[in-house]
Amino acid sequence: MDNTSPIGLTPGKAFELLQENPRAVLVDVRSSMEFLFVGHPVGAVHIPWIDEPEWDINPEFVTDIRKLLLGGVSHDGSHASAPVILICRSGKRSLEAGKLLIEAGLTDVYNVDEGFEGDLNDKHQRSTINGWRFRGLPWEQC
Repeated sequence: MDNTSPIGLTPGKAFELLQENPRAVLVDVRSSMEFLFVGHPVGAVHIPWIDEPEWDINPEFVTDIRKLLLGGVSHDGSHASAPVILICRSGKRSLEAGKLLIEAGLTDVYNVDEGFEGDLNDKHQRSTINGWRFRGLPWEQC
């Protein structure tokens, strides 16, 4: 097994993990605009990996995740690292973000391989083949 990449999960398996483990946290790494206007999984915490206006990688990403874990959202003191499940649009940005978390020493990192909107179909549309929203899992938007 590759211990430099997060463990891949389908949206359904990610939802199951969140239901079964109260320490698990779902982090949406998409931009602020995507998170707000496209929608996001219910209960997801928003920590962008890349965001407007510069579209640079968030230099505080690992620190922000550590603050989330140490802030009591998913840390009870009995384990070194709570499960962190990352999601983006299609699973690519969250995969890269997960690799950085593992490199930084987090040990229980997952990636929703299909993302929130999933892959493009032959008409260049998302949410028609796969993804969190396509699978009918709980989501909301403003």
